[in-house]
Amino acid sequence: MVRQVAGEEATATLFGSRLDDAARGGDVDLLVGVPYVVDNPALLIARLSARLSAALGGRSVDVVLTAPNLARWAIHDVAQREGQRL
Repeated sequence: MVRQVAGEEATATLFGSRLDDAARGGDVDLLVGVPYVVDNPALLIARLSARLSAALGGRSVDVVLTAPNLARWAIHDVAQREGQRL
């Protein structure tokens, strides 16, 4: 589904509490990476979150986006280091 919304070259990495069987986190944390410039990142994030949430029965999905033109924050490093690529 990520590739349907963000393009065939998009990558998805699950991170956060959903990777810990003992944790009871409610939301899904997903790092989405694209190799192209994103003109409207808020719109892409909203589309991804809405589509994924609908597919997961309404579960909250937090999307963190990485693209060549976007600032990189500590959360990007944590997600890549600790996450599981899907």
